[in-house]
Amino acid sequence: MNKTIIKLSLSLFAFGITNLICAQEDVDKKILNWYNGSAGMKTEKAYKKLKKRESSPVIVAIIDSGVDIEHEDLKDKIWVNKDEIPGNGIDDDKNGYIDDVHGWNFLGNAKGENANDIRLEKTRLYAALKEKFDGKDVTITNEDEAAEFVLYQKLKEEVEEEIAKAQGNLHYYKVMLPNLIKNVPQMVSKELGVEEYTMKDLKKWNVEEGTQQAQIRMMAMLILDGSLSEEGLKDGVKHFETKVNVHLNPDFDGRSIVGDNPNDFSDTSYGNNDVEGPDAFHGTHVAGIVGAARGNDIGADGVADNVVLMSIRAVPNGDEFDKDIALAVRYAVDNGAQVINMSFGKGYSPNAKEVFEAFKYADSKGVLLVHAAGNDHKDIGKESNFPSPIYDFQDEKLDNWLEIGASTRYIKKDELAASFSNYNSELVDVFAPGLEIYNSVPQSDYQAIQGTSMACPMVSGAAAMLKSYFPKMTMTEIKNVLLETATVHLGESHIKPGGNHGPGVEPDMVDFSTLSATGGTINLLEAVKRCLELEEVSK
Repeated sequence: MNKTIIKLSLSLFAFGITNLICAQEDVDKKILNWYNGSAGMKTEKAYKKLKKRESSPVIVAIIDSGVDIEHEDLKDKIWVNKDEIPGNGIDDDKNGYIDDVHGWNFLGNAKGENANDIRLEKTRLYAALKEKFDGKDVTITNEDEAAEFVLYQKLKEEVEEEIAKAQGNLHYYKVMLPNLIKNVPQMVSKELGVEEYTMKDLKKWNVEEGTQQAQIRMMAMLILDGSLSEEGLKDGVKHFETKVNVHLNPDFDGRSIVGDNPNDFSDTSYGNNDVEGPDAFHGTHVAGIVGAARGNDIGADGVADNVVLMSIRAVPNGDEFDKDIALAVRYAVDNGAQVINMSFGKGYSPNAKEVFEAFKYADSKGVLLVHAAGNDHKDIGKESNFPSPIYDFQDEKLDNWLEIGASTRYIKKDELAASFSNYNSELVDVFAPGLEIYNSVPQSDYQAIQGTSMACPMVSGAAAMLKSYFPKMTMTEIKNVLLETATVHLGESHIKPGGNHGPGVEPDMVDFSTLSATGGTINLLEAVKRCLELEEVSK
């Protein structure tokens, strides 16, 4: 077998392994609720500290792909608009949204149809500029047109390069990896001199790191434990087909079914009340982290116990639209949300000022905005991930904003920062658990997945929990408490996100404290202690 082929194939494992974790039927006890334990945010100890203290319900808006509101672990936590009469086709509360009983869906139309597969923002921008510049004799007459042409050239290069890469990956998933799965067991049997082998045999196989044998052994282990499977290959094929045919396809318009003008922010009469939508996997998992029922021996526990979950569907399979996000934020604020969870992001934001105005509105109303830093293991001070903690046109950060990176339970292995997490010493505020997070998914099921999308609701849940037990505190005060009580990892050397380059190569190490403004991870026990102290002082 060609050594280069093995290396190329191994480089594609990240997608398949993530989906393998999702497919496990029996969760490893080591990851069940770990994020609430001592290796995580110390949530359980925080509740013990509160003893029998009374709490008040807190509304958390989940702006996401949709939420399965009938999930066994969530159904009793779903927000109900008491001013709306279900199913009568009338906007009873006069808020502009008909029958919005549990929230709103900004990716649908009045017929009940839903958009889901959507292009990336860069592809949408490229498509618009391509129509203007591609193959046409255009005279540049002003600075704005010159800037547009430069952006067009940049986007053309980015999109075409990504299409080529996705097509290559699709080929490997369709052709190369199936052959490897078929041939590697025979090769290992020949090397070990046995017809059948076990994981123990593979671990005893003494091979030199970085060699072809070492890579074959790694693949054999992944095949044996199920990490590399036919099901995973199918998921991989689907993933890259979607990238080629939808996300990076300039000619695809998945938004048309909605029927609005996505660049007209005054055009707000669109959407429907289907808050679950066609694919609520991501949103249901996020909602479960915030507030899945605690202590019922079903699935996993949420972080906040007295919480109400408002589902606002605005995140498709692709990049969200700025208008949908701006309107979703305003909807959440106007309907009583005290915390807004935003587990989404993209590389371009053509209507950033309108989105920022919505954030300013939320900030002025004392609503906490919690945003995931992103999963590209990049410095967001150098490469933006929108929505941004601070924009070029913005003087200073909002009072009620938290930007969240993802941490792991592997502090003793020098792997506290999740390998995929974005970071920045000023723009990312703090890290929270985001790897091997087992919680709710649609159809009353549970799966373990990873991402800053999971770390973000950890903090939303933590903030909601504190607000619930300390209702007199403002969300700004709660935000500050969470940051001030974070466990600081000053002087601890950990693998930098994206800095693990594989077998035989020394990883890039970094002081964990340089990855965020606090240099720390959320510690809910210490946050509760601080709130109690502040309460005592104020008496």
